[in-house]
Amino acid sequence: MRVREFVGGDLGAVVELSLRAWEPVFASSAEVMGGEIYRREYPDWRVSQRGAVEEVCTGGKAEVWVAEDEAAGGVVGFVAVVLEGEEEAGKRAGAVEMLAVDPELQGRGVGTLLTGFATEWMRGRGVTLASIWTGGDPGHAAARRTYEKAGHTALPLVRYYKAL
Repeated sequence: MRVREFVGGDLGAVVELSLRAWEPVFASSAEVMGGEIYRREYPDWRVSQRGAVEEVCTGGKAEVWVAEDEAAGGVVGFVAVVLEGEEEAGKRAGAVEMLAVDPELQGRGVGTLLTGFATEWMRGRGVTLASIWTGGDPGHAAARRTYEKAGHTALPLVRYYKAL
């Protein structure tokens, strides 16, 4: 397993593994939010997530890497990082914008590898505070475990929705 820079030819694999990885996450969100609110927030989650992954990978705002495992058939995960702030000001922040691991390889350290890689890359760029966001619902439990294992501290947040 190795982490390497994303190249354009990786886009299809990254999008497809992301959609497979996030299917149970969106199912959990639907259950927690309820049908009416979920449909209003995510009329077609596959279309919106495909667009979001394509944008983060090709839009030029994020640095993107893939985890590649030849034995597993190539790209098995990805991570996208966005930097904010001025390095010279000493208050440079970085955020893991997106991270996904192929469901076939979840629980085998790929997310930990990508999180660690992204963290070290940010540290090397003068980042003094790294963040990563995820959901508090059951579908995001694996992501929370990965981020906590990597030393991130959770800040409980609550987002409320109401169908109008």
